Amino acid sequence: MASKSFNKTFFSLLLVSSFAVIQMAIAGDPYIISDFIVPANVTAIDANFFTFTGMRTLVRSGPPTNTTTFTAWKASMAEFPALNGQSVSYDVLYFPAGSINPPHTRVRATGLIFLLQGTLQVGLIDTTNKLYTQTLQAGDMFVFPKGLVHYQYNPDAQTPAIAIAAFGSSNPGSPKTLFNTNIDDIFLAKPFKRNVATILALKAGLTPKQ
Repeated sequence: MASKSFNKTFFSLLLVSSFAVIQMAIAGDPYIISDFIVPANVTAIDANFFTFTGMRTLVRSGPPTNTTTFTAWKASMAEFPALNGQSVSYDVLYFPAGSINPPHTRVRATGLIFLLQGTLQVGLIDTTNKLYTQTLQAGDMFVFPKGLVHYQYNPDAQTPAIAIAAFGSSNPGSPKTLFNTNIDDIFLAKPFKRNVATILALKAGLTPKQ
């Protein structure tokens, strides 16, 4: 029953988020003058070229239940070559109970997250060092402007959260996680208005799987 509910909600989300992706097709990638870019190793183009099937297993079976780690399934240019030059890509994000996608940046693309299930606490820091936080409910969207440090956290101790992230680039790049640097914990704590103990807790085994 859980899988059927996930499938129904997932398809509803795709309909809504498709409009969001269209709106995000802006200057994340170089402008192309052709309709699309054909990879050098492709000799014939048919509808299969424009089709990505990598999410079928996720939709049919649902997200994993044997993990406590944030997980992302990607549909970017690397996985879906037809996106090259189209300035769009997707991630499906799964947040087990209590998990976090630690503070990180993406310098190539704006991100727009649509929460499908559960609750997420999200935050971003602008260039004046101001912190913006919000608690999202299912059906909410939140935009992460290009290049700004941001994070997502599932505060629920029992229920996972599922979201789709759309990016204004076919190659948004891997997130640059602040917690994987040598930045002193006190300097990570200060802009996020948290104490060092909280930063240490977030760093303990909470690196996102990409």
